[in-house]
Amino acid sequence: MFVTGRLALAVAAGVVPLVIAGLAGFPPYAVLGAWLGLCVVLVIIDVVFSASPRSVTVTRRVPARARLGEAVPVSVAVHNHGSRELHALLRDAWQPTAGAGTARQTLDIPSGERRRVDIPLLPRRRGELVSEFVVIRSRGPLGLAGRQAVHRVRGAIRVLPAFSSRKHLPSRLARLRELDGNTSIQVRGQGTEFDSLREYVRGDDVRSIDWRATARAGTTMLRTWRPERDRHVVIIIDTGRTAAARVGDGTRADAALEAALLLAALAARAGDHVHLLMYDRVVRARVTGVEGNALLPALTDAMAPVHARLVDTDWHGAFAAVRTLTTRPSLIVVLTAQDAAESARGFLGAFPDASRATSILVGSVTDESIVELAQQRGSREEVYLAAAAERTLRDAENVADAIRRAGGEAISADPEDLPPRIADRYLELKAAGRL
Repeated sequence: MFVTGRLALAVAAGVVPLVIAGLAGFPPYAVLGAWLGLCVVLVIIDVVFSASPRSVTVTRRVPARARLGEAVPVSVAVHNHGSRELHALLRDAWQPTAGAGTARQTLDIPSGERRRVDIPLLPRRRGELVSEFVVIRSRGPLGLAGRQAVHRVRGAIRVLPAFSSRKHLPSRLARLRELDGNTSIQVRGQGTEFDSLREYVRGDDVRSIDWRATARAGTTMLRTWRPERDRHVVIIIDTGRTAAARVGDGTRADAALEAALLLAALAARAGDHVHLLMYDRVVRARVTGVEGNALLPALTDAMAPVHARLVDTDWHGAFAAVRTLTTRPSLIVVLTAQDAAESARGFLGAFPDASRATSILVGSVTDESIVELAQQRGSREEVYLAAAAERTLRDAENVADAIRRAGGEAISADPEDLPPRIADRYLELKAAGRL
């Protein structure tokens, strides 16, 4: 049972007969009691004559997956099996991050009929969105009260990363096709695979001349090359406390996911093997052995429920876990936030030895507001803030220098620019024959 706002208005309206009774000399308490008794009788009538909210069948239509920030079509169907027409309000119990709104849906269902109501969602957070029940409130004919029932009909949606960086993918794929020999552009570099022979053209690299083929053909012949395939690209995403910091409209972890998805899509199209590891003190997500068109769905599905934890990352464990994915990685991409010397000691102490066969990239998300603070000098407070901002930028550069001395390469950019910069560096390594 429930009561509506009309009941409060009806009780408040009892002031009128109470005043009239007082002027006429009637006992006010008797009048007040009679009025409240009348309200109780009306409530009982409303409850008795309202349709039973339990004499219905509730079903859902919910997609299994959706992308962050995109509207999700969700609907609830109610079939009235009772003998009375159902006048009710329906509430679907999604959590606030689902973006379902607070408005109740109005239902008017004759006996034996079925109605479907749409409840559009606009998710604001990755992960699992769950609604465990649907509440139906059946109103009486007077609108003062009614009956309520809870229907345990579970609905769940896995909200995947937005992958807004996919807008950079077509241009990078065009460059990859050029490197792969699908256009007239051919590349030469140590470690690339031989593709074909063609006649020498002025401006070509003379080091690619094939002298034996030249002697046989009677004209200068040139070797063309294409990037090697079947390389192993390992992506490590730091899910420790530094990944929880907000940068722009999201967190550093969100920007890392965007960079990982763009790089994975590009590497998969290039014929390389992509492995993903999300780690802080334990493995939060792991994807390996997935190839082709199934890779991106597997990555987004694994990334969706993982959020940053407020713990320090165990980098020795993270780099040790790489060896469980592949014993011969050609490229290791670490997406983390190492911008303070004190917090980066564990990371630098566990940094693997780079070799000729393995390249290591460290991608970090920067906050452009810090650069802006470092340039402001308008007041005493701004001077202090600028000094702190310059200290932060200098610490980040010192960590980047330490990464370079260890044999790695540091790439830092804002959340919008980091994914394409890492993708561009991957293509540069392909073009140079280092991958």
